[in-house]
Amino acid sequence: MGQSDTLPTSSAATAPWSSEQLQQATQGQWHNLHAQTPASFNRIVTDNRRVQPNDVFLALVGERFDGHNFAADAVANGASAVIVSRVIEQLAVPQLVVPDTRLALGHLGSYRRQQQPDLTVLALTGSSGKTTVKEMLGSILRLSAPTLVTRGNLNNDLGVPMMLLELLPEHRYAVMELGANHVGEIDYTSNLVQPQVAGVLNIGTAHMGEFGGRLGIANAKSEIFKHLKANDTHPAIAIVPAHGDFSDVVQQAASRHKTISFGTGGNVFAENIELQATSSQFELVTPQGRIAISLPFAGQHNIENALAAASFALAIDVPLQQIAQGLESAVGAQGRLTFKKYGNWLVIDDTYNANPHSMRAAAQVLAAQAGRKILVLGDIGELGEAAREEHYSLGQDLASLKLDAVFAVGEFAAQTIDGLQSQNQQMQAQAFTEKPELLLHLRQFLAQAKTSNASLLFKGSRYTRMESLIADLIDGLPAGAIAG
Repeated sequence: MGQSDTLPTSSAATAPWSSEQLQQATQGQWHNLHAQTPASFNRIVTDNRRVQPNDVFLALVGERFDGHNFAADAVANGASAVIVSRVIEQLAVPQLVVPDTRLALGHLGSYRRQQQPDLTVLALTGSSGKTTVKEMLGSILRLSAPTLVTRGNLNNDLGVPMMLLELLPEHRYAVMELGANHVGEIDYTSNLVQPQVAGVLNIGTAHMGEFGGRLGIANAKSEIFKHLKANDTHPAIAIVPAHGDFSDVVQQAASRHKTISFGTGGNVFAENIELQATSSQFELVTPQGRIAISLPFAGQHNIENALAAASFALAIDVPLQQIAQGLESAVGAQGRLTFKKYGNWLVIDDTYNANPHSMRAAAQVLAAQAGRKILVLGDIGELGEAAREEHYSLGQDLASLKLDAVFAVGEFAAQTIDGLQSQNQQMQAQAFTEKPELLLHLRQFLAQAKTSNASLLFKGSRYTRMESLIADLIDGLPAGAIAG
């Protein structure tokens, strides 16, 4: 049992820290500092199980855990010092005592950021598309210089400073994804990263319960513009959607900065769009000119994501040819519309996360595939009191798509299926309360249609772990059952 059971963790290589730097960054006080203390420490680590020799263990405290309880284990694993909010008498290693270790982590990330004044930071947020846009933008920027890109889910008030700790002197760019599940979180993290370019991709319904509605979400996401700052290389620029729900709120929040808008009616938009089953073609139109793009991502929504990524790159004067090359070589994150063939089945893994907008976009991608089209859904989380209504509305919209079957599992599966059947009685659709029930039914459905091609898309919010259904479906089949 360790802290990473409840917290995001980072374990990449970082630049070393001296005891003086640690104290300066946190304004803490050293206890047990002595002549034998190492001249420098390797990394700052929050998970005692990931500690390596000469690391510093930082003891985070939360509602259901206390990292101080794991400090001795961290030292046993090689930690040369600890950062704590209270002295642990039985530990002989140096202890940097701070008022709040969570805030100390932020101070350390901010300190590392401030040590690189020539770094260009591009920060982005939004209700959907963040992961894809950051990967596209990272692919563009890495063509010209070393670039740090937010990994995995390290986008909150703990994950963002952890990513900043990974900054190295050779980095010239940092693409920072900022997420939020409460008001003030993006204000806090954008202050840590100090971006030269910051943008909001869209406003959806993710975390709606915590923000009291979509206007609250729009205001919270727009906090990203509060700490935009120019540097010697680039002016401060805000990236905003040209259209969409609450785009006016976002645009108003960004209005004191120079802005670049993307999408229909914006500064950066797409023409001559051709959507294929697993990719798309379009012409990227910008104030700097236009260029043809062959995008290795499916769906209209990913063209919007590409427009956003291009807008960020244009804000720091990246040439169009480099933008095109980066977009065309970008690779999506695992579980983000990942396509894999199993004989005559095409399995589309979009299980990384979900919100109402991304659910609809994924279903449209499935509708463009060949063979029988089967949509397997888990619940959408963090919708608050709107959860039942949102799932019902999702079902209503799914009813108009050319799908052969929709199977849903979870607390709100019945609402999704009820919404669908209120509009379409012909489509096969069924709700399940547990995954094993759904899995059995899905196997039976596929067995009855084994002679034809099938495309299956799996999607749900992260906590539903819908990827386990894919593994169980594939692993549980007899040899040769899905041979083409």
